[in-house]
Amino acid sequence: MKNVRVAISCTVLAMSLASASHAAAPSRLSEAEARHLLVRTGFAPSQNEVDALTGQPGATAVSALIAAAQASKPQHPPPDFVSQPPPVPYRLLASKEEQQAQRQQQLREGLALKTWWVREMIDSPTPLRERMTLFWHNHFATSQQKVTRSLAMWQQHLLLRDQALGNFRVLLHGVAKDPAMLVYLDGANSRKEAPNENFAREVMELFTLGEAGQGGRYTEQDVKEAARAFTGWSIERDDFSYRYRPDFHDTGGKTLMGQSGNFDGDAALDILLEQPAAARFIVSKLWKEFVSPVPDPAQVERIAVIFRSSGYDIASAVRALLLTDAFWAESNRGSLIKSPMDLVVGTVRQFGFSYTDATPFALKAAQLGQNLLLPPNVKGWPGQNDWVNATTLLERKRFTDQLFRAVERRGESRAAPPDMAGGVRTMDGAMAASDELRRPMAQMQAGFGGGAGGKGGNRQALRLLGREGVMRVADGIAQITFDPDAWLAPYGGYADREPGDALKARLAQTLLPVPPTQAIARGTVGVAYLRALTLDPAYQLK
Repeated sequence: MKNVRVAISCTVLAMSLASASHAAAPSRLSEAEARHLLVRTGFAPSQNEVDALTGQPGATAVSALIAAAQASKPQHPPPDFVSQPPPVPYRLLASKEEQQAQRQQQLREGLALKTWWVREMIDSPTPLRERMTLFWHNHFATSQQKVTRSLAMWQQHLLLRDQALGNFRVLLHGVAKDPAMLVYLDGANSRKEAPNENFAREVMELFTLGEAGQGGRYTEQDVKEAARAFTGWSIERDDFSYRYRPDFHDTGGKTLMGQSGNFDGDAALDILLEQPAAARFIVSKLWKEFVSPVPDPAQVERIAVIFRSSGYDIASAVRALLLTDAFWAESNRGSLIKSPMDLVVGTVRQFGFSYTDATPFALKAAQLGQNLLLPPNVKGWPGQNDWVNATTLLERKRFTDQLFRAVERRGESRAAPPDMAGGVRTMDGAMAASDELRRPMAQMQAGFGGGAGGKGGNRQALRLLGREGVMRVADGIAQITFDPDAWLAPYGGYADREPGDALKARLAQTLLPVPPTQAIARGTVGVAYLRALTLDPAYQLK
């Protein structure tokens, strides 16, 4: 683990010392620049996607990507549970057994939502929409572990998706009244006699202004006053819809951020957005998402002005970030560590793996530390260096190693499917959902059981799926395939031949954001060569 961290750190340091290109938004995108733009604004792109952007003016390409993402719609029908009536309220269930059964069903539906979303990430022709939805899911972190209701998580997801590149003011007001958030941060029961400060505190520290001592410039009294303003925002327990309860609201005068008045929650949010720190805080987070781990204060300030003057138009901020010198600087290539979603979704997208069920990919990302709908806490996933530890790094390498070794072990008619679940195989060596599977639950638990634990974690999810569900997951793994000859053909390569030196360099430039840190043995043929590149520490960077 220490050696790998050193390798990654040295790679980033070497790139930081390299001469940076100061031409913001190149007049004509090179292949490397087109790939960099697509990697940072989506997930790892296919070569066809890179070719389509190569040669375009940089500013034109940025505007086109944003416009396409804003106009995009989901590729697949929503999960089945979305169209079903709301579940019977807990208070009407006759026994603890019925309540427990309903909670388990909600978590099963949560897994269905995760699977649907991962499928959208893989299949979407406009992955910037998915990346921004994921960004806001992490920013307004909400966990189904506490919310429970899958339909509430779905409704919040739709809000984040709708405003992913829309308006931050609209998004903030929407999230503040979102039933899932009201439950997660205890606002649903906040009343004038006892205002709950959880949401008021987090909306300042995590959602708008940042920490008080690091530019937020609010006081503990501001938190208390804001909490009074948010009283009365509640939910209807029967169907989990938003409901304003005027009898719960504190109508007295309040003083917030130096302003006095009879503020309600909407007024309080608008006062927060009037603070210069709000735009600065959001732009800084977007910088870390798209550009580099350490924001440039001068550029953040400049873009924050653009963001505020646009009325908090998210697309304007993203566009300005993507047109900075820093975004295009070679010193920032490979400066970010891939999230589990970047790794899993990006690998499937870039290599064109075909599949029938995205559940194995959702479970793998969760095992690697990014369990959708279940962020670790209200701060969300810390990201960057926190993505990599001894366990996750081993599992990251194991993920791509198994995908490509399965191709190398191909049989007479097709490749053996990847052993993503830790060795569940039939007698012919293939993963399969059949009665011949030996101890499928135990094997799946061994393969996917790491990562986030507790209610909603992988172990719990697999138990809730039961034997039939586990069989479906195993069958989904069996259907994951890759055609190495078709993938290598446009580069002039072959699955069973060692690449020439020129092709080796081309493949490294295609798959790695910085030069490889490990030598690959002479005689390594096409498929094994691809596998070896994905095992290089540089493959963990973007």
